[in-house]
Amino acid sequence: MPESSFLNVGLAQIAPVWLNRTATLAKVVAAIREAADQGCRLVVFGEACVPGYPNWLSVTGGAVFNDTRQKEIFDAYSREAVCLERGDCDAVCRAAAEAGIAVYLGIIERPRDRGGQSLYCSFVYVNEQGRIASVHRKLQPTYEERLVWSPGDGHGLRVHELDDFRVGGLNCWENWMPLARSALYAQGCTVHVACWPGSDRNTRDITRFIAMESRAYVLSVSCLLRREDIADDLPHAETIRANLPAGWIHNGGSCVAAPDGSWLLEPQTDREGVFVAQLDLSFVRRERQNFDPSGHYARPDVTRLSVNRKRQSMLDLTD
Repeated sequence: MPESSFLNVGLAQIAPVWLNRTATLAKVVAAIREAADQGCRLVVFGEACVPGYPNWLSVTGGAVFNDTRQKEIFDAYSREAVCLERGDCDAVCRAAAEAGIAVYLGIIERPRDRGGQSLYCSFVYVNEQGRIASVHRKLQPTYEERLVWSPGDGHGLRVHELDDFRVGGLNCWENWMPLARSALYAQGCTVHVACWPGSDRNTRDITRFIAMESRAYVLSVSCLLRREDIADDLPHAETIRANLPAGWIHNGGSCVAAPDGSWLLEPQTDREGVFVAQLDLSFVRRERQNFDPSGHYARPDVTRLSVNRKRQSMLDLTD
């Protein structure tokens, strides 16, 4: 069969219904269908899209130990987190299967395999058959995120075949980690998906840099958030809103860079939408002619990377 040289991708830049899992998942499903209607084979969403980023931490004294207010907000956040084993993403999987489209979705995961209460910032890949093919738990939460998110493991450092492309993804500042990026490069990644909570200050420079380093397409996708998106019925909503800046807290910045670092889609800010780009596999081949970071330009006899992809657990049962 001839190679499928083109891939249409959609970047779903949406505002989560903050700390509301069910309502946010409904927006995700709608965006999946919109992307499919525009001929996309892949649609991607931002970091912590479901049920939202923990924006309260930096404005309400998130590091105060044993604080009742922090416990109450965390309780609400944990309650709205995604439990994949419970079937919380079943509607996403059905929508992907019905449309024949693959999905990368950022979630706050509350997995049963780690006791069922700790939270992980995870990037879930649902293939075009509607099956969850990988769940990448963020290796190292950043700064105040460590107050609510647990460190993940290497189990999700995987790439996935999509037509004749290979797709992989990382969460937020993991995209600054050379070895995490290299783990995807070495698996033949031709489409690197970088998910972010939502700001063009994060996406504007590194998106083009990763594209030039990897000689792959880079899709940076972000969420949106405004102060008025903090609903009245959330714990301590008035305090959170009072301490957040007016206007956009997360202004988006979703964008696409080609394998030479040029823009296919410049950072999009201050608006929701599904932004579509077409990727051409021959562009990857042309740029790999003079530099291939895991191929002809690599020296595995001198330096090589070891990756542990075992899912970590404190319990090993033998019955």
